[in-house]
Amino acid sequence: MSILLVVAICLVNERNEILLAQRPPGKRLAGKWEFPGGKVEPGETPEAAMVREIHEELGIAIEQKDLEPFWFLSHDYVAEFGFHLLMPFYLCRKWAGAPQALEHSAIAWKHPKNMQELPMIEADADLIQRLKAAL
Repeated sequence: MSILLVVAICLVNERNEILLAQRPPGKRLAGKWEFPGGKVEPGETPEAAMVREIHEELGIAIEQKDLEPFWFLSHDYVAEFGFHLLMPFYLCRKWAGAPQALEHSAIAWKHPKNMQELPMIEADADLIQRLKAAL
């Protein structure tokens, strides 16, 4: 079993809404909604990966000092995809630029209590509950 290390972010706007991104066709779990982020490259810290991934995916700039560690997700995808997912998750309330769907089919701002309106990735269920309690 391999472990896949990815990072994800909860961008929180002034209305306590969170930016979600829809996975594009051709990718695993296509059409599902997720928190933006991606793989940590060899030699890269999770925080550096977060800054890089958000710029690549959304075209915005964030700084490591503005990343607030929130939780980490550990989910078994061995049966479906052959790996175990380990995902540090950060909150961020400060960025430069307007988010754009550069690598996703769409993006949307949702309050945690309304995230169930979208077909979210199942692995994020506990994380969504924690966000509902925190925001």
